[in-house]
Amino acid sequence: MNTTSSARKAGRAGNGEWLESWNPEDDATWDKGLAWRTLWISTFTLTLCFTSWFLASAIAPKLTNLGFDLTTSQLYWLTAMPGLAGGLMRLIWMVLPPIMGTRKMVTLTTVLLLLPVVGWGIFVQDPSTPFWVLLSLSFLSGIGGGAFSGFMPSTSYFFPRRRQGTALGIQAGIGNFGVSLVQLLTPWVIGFSMIGFLGSSRPMATAPGEPARDVWYQNAAYIYIPFIIVGAVLAWTMLRSVPVKANIRQQFDIFRNVDTWWMTLLYIMTFGTFAGLSAQFGLLMKNLYGAGNPDIVQGTGATAQLLVDGYSVPDPIKFVFLGPLVGAAARVAFSPLTDKFGGARWTLISGVGLVASIGFTITALRPDTSSAATLDAGFDRFLWGMLAIFLFSGIGNASTFKQMPMIFERRQAGGVIGWTAAIAAFGPFFFGVGLTIMSPTAFYLIGLAFAILCVMITWLRYARPGAPKPS
Repeated sequence: MNTTSSARKAGRAGNGEWLESWNPEDDATWDKGLAWRTLWISTFTLTLCFTSWFLASAIAPKLTNLGFDLTTSQLYWLTAMPGLAGGLMRLIWMVLPPIMGTRKMVTLTTVLLLLPVVGWGIFVQDPSTPFWVLLSLSFLSGIGGGAFSGFMPSTSYFFPRRRQGTALGIQAGIGNFGVSLVQLLTPWVIGFSMIGFLGSSRPMATAPGEPARDVWYQNAAYIYIPFIIVGAVLAWTMLRSVPVKANIRQQFDIFRNVDTWWMTLLYIMTFGTFAGLSAQFGLLMKNLYGAGNPDIVQGTGATAQLLVDGYSVPDPIKFVFLGPLVGAAARVAFSPLTDKFGGARWTLISGVGLVASIGFTITALRPDTSSAATLDAGFDRFLWGMLAIFLFSGIGNASTFKQMPMIFERRQAGGVIGWTAAIAAFGPFFFGVGLTIMSPTAFYLIGLAFAILCVMITWLRYARPGAPKPS
């Protein structure tokens, strides 16, 4: 056995789960294979976490078509609640990596995903299910959102700083694909019966004037159960834990660093926007350009009437996966560029792009229902504007996660990653509440002002020549 292999074996030696020593900055002792195995297994399970987290956003827009008696406000709350729960649970998960270790934390979290997934599969079949039960399932979906603040810091422990932009970008980006996955698979898997004992079909109203079709909506949840079980087994049998330990009080030292607060604002701009719009994209499209706009469609179900001649009402479920897909792809694609050119300049580009794309989208938030042509033109502006917002938020998601390991030492960087992710996870909740209490135009104007503020912070603190914390 050569010297390097012996050193790596010594570095990994330990009693069972915990590694005895681990220094990824030392090439002689860093076990690249273990690091990448940890990345891929935790990324697989993180993807499942995101599918669970955004399951409500895929199911809620069609509940009224399935016979559930829910108001528009209640539907917004169903898609907002996972954001509130995810943010609260991230405050718990952010302190778990140094306490539980990677193996126990990833395994237990994956098993807990069965609670909301099985619950949605059962109760989506019964239109008489009380609203509070559905809201409870939305809250339990936050378990998947909470996982991010534990998984990302624990993965960062395994990689040297020069590769953390790529590693964390891959994990977060592919994990974010779970949002698109649940929204893309739902229309397909509900169209057939998987296994008879999982439940029977129900009629679902489609476009105005068209007959209802039979669907198995429980499949939207049940399809993930086998993968959750596989992920839990892989995590328990193949993961190890890095000896980076600190109690809760010790971890709170990050709050004495001003950059913790500045980076929190920047991550709210990027991931808060990505998560918030991912949860609300379908309902927003439905209520602006779809069957939820009473100036376009009058009534519901098979008796609904189209009020604008020649207009083809868009089905949100055919479009909503595109936004999260673009954002997740941008996070993966731009992560290596952040390692090469630094995170701050890409965060600046992200902020400027968000200012421009939000401003463009605002012009499409008041649909002109005078004709099919004006509605089609407005819908095109809305769709392209939203996709641009997702693109630039994805770029910023990658760049901010490159900045944090460069600004803070290893253990603190993990804590800041967990903290910023926790606060930004409230995005779906605040977007849902905001769109409930004010018009989309007013809400987007607030978002525009916030993005301008974040651009100024990025330039003054991190990106300009001679910046206090270039990253």
